[in-house]
Amino acid sequence: MACAAPIASARPFLWTGLTALLLGAMSACGFQPLGLWPLTIIAVAAFLDLAARARTRWQAFLLGWLLGVSHFTIGNNWVATAFTYQAEMPQWLGGIAVVVMALYLALFPALATLASWQLAAMGMKRPITGSLPWFGLTFAGFWIFAEWMRGWVFTGFAWNPLGIALLGPFDAQGLALTAKWIGTYGLSGLLVAISALLRRLVVLGISGTARQRLTLAAGGLPVAAVLAALMVFPAQYIERREGAVPFTLIQPDLRQKVIGDPWYYEVNFQKMSRLTVPIVPRTKRVVFWPESGLADYLRDGYPRYLYRARNYGADPVLARKRVGNVVGPYSLLLTGAVDLVIKDGKSVAARNTVTALDSNGSLLASYSKAHLVPFGEYLPLRELLEPIGLRRLVAGSLDFWPGPGPRTFDFGRWGKAGVQICYEIIFSGNVVDPHSRPDYIFNPSNDGWFGDWGPPQHLAQARLRAIEEGLPVLRSTTTGISAVIDADGIVRDFVPRHQQGRIDGVIPPPHRPTLFARFGNAIPVTLATLILLLCAVALRRFDV
Repeated sequence: MACAAPIASARPFLWTGLTALLLGAMSACGFQPLGLWPLTIIAVAAFLDLAARARTRWQAFLLGWLLGVSHFTIGNNWVATAFTYQAEMPQWLGGIAVVVMALYLALFPALATLASWQLAAMGMKRPITGSLPWFGLTFAGFWIFAEWMRGWVFTGFAWNPLGIALLGPFDAQGLALTAKWIGTYGLSGLLVAISALLRRLVVLGISGTARQRLTLAAGGLPVAAVLAALMVFPAQYIERREGAVPFTLIQPDLRQKVIGDPWYYEVNFQKMSRLTVPIVPRTKRVVFWPESGLADYLRDGYPRYLYRARNYGADPVLARKRVGNVVGPYSLLLTGAVDLVIKDGKSVAARNTVTALDSNGSLLASYSKAHLVPFGEYLPLRELLEPIGLRRLVAGSLDFWPGPGPRTFDFGRWGKAGVQICYEIIFSGNVVDPHSRPDYIFNPSNDGWFGDWGPPQHLAQARLRAIEEGLPVLRSTTTGISAVIDADGIVRDFVPRHQQGRIDGVIPPPHRPTLFARFGNAIPVTLATLILLLCAVALRRFDV
């Protein structure tokens, strides 16, 4: 009989934990490709009530962790697709990898929940549920801190910040328009605050007094209606300015299974060449090619045997000239490429680069990817993991080495180009050289191993960077979604997944630096600090 009480108390919490798992899955439905943003707001609102009813700090921590496990498992399910292209590890391991990654990422919402519960409970004589409006704001502040930390702890994994659910369709900004002032992490805090407001409106509507219900009808409901309208209202009110730099952006639809196969090197090059031919001969333009599309090594100085397996034999000079001839005179090409690190006549590492070539095949500039994908482009703790059978998830035996970080290249009449390769574009506040602001960001990518959910999520995050920085972003991908995004985060044109295509036009102009572009993530961190100070005072001094 002594153990009967603990068992009885554990049963209600079991159902509470299952509810947290369900709410975590619901919250991820606001991400692309589903885009069911009302579900995210509702799920967070319900979780606030759930977390406030936790009896101990460890229950609060566990509820936040369970929310995070299902949230990240659903949102990052595309990671499992990478195992379908890895011959040395079974495909079924992909599903396990998604869950294992979620078990770690869930620590961040768990810590946010624990900290919120602890601050709200400290020194209080009444239940936290009596102070839910302030508890909701406390959770918003700690969620901002948690997402900010998730962006850099252990190199960071900033994929799918919660606030991205507030990004509207291609022709609208949604509430993400606020990211130009408060950043992506501040946008996530805004979503939590909206959820707290929703929960308050529901409570007043169900159990409030007649006066409270009248106040709700007069003020709360119109505010909620305006917020909902902003999510889908087309951004036609924004002045659509045009730039002056002509461009051609291609999507060759090179599937992942053929990119690394030497049999297809020449076939793939001819695909890209046909898509690049200028519509008007001798057009002055910038041409954008994707990551992973070009097989040739473009740099001199490698051992001769390394060139022989590529498209154009053992002569990188001829390879560059061939590429230059495709682009045409008076044009500039920015293309994804791979450079090698050679020591003692052997290749010891690689660099994922964007290389700039003119029509003569001259190398004008090169950018090396700085924020590499763990297990994709390098194997962490290789000396420990390789002996037990773990490998990188992308074909190739060499680890990639990182570059120095964001850089801007001044190409004269072709404008100032910033470069962020693939995964790098997801890191809020870390995509632009702070000492030299570009006119646009080129974001080449290979999303062919990102499954069905990864590419639209990747595009959404590129749109957020455009809004934050006030800069257009041009995405050229191997399989889609390639897009031209203006400085307001509006998709002006795109090529759908698994289609060959090209986009011609002029690069949209940049805005003046936004508030976020000037101060970066100091803004959401400061905002979170002020919110928590306000809540700490309010929870102790006012009868709320």
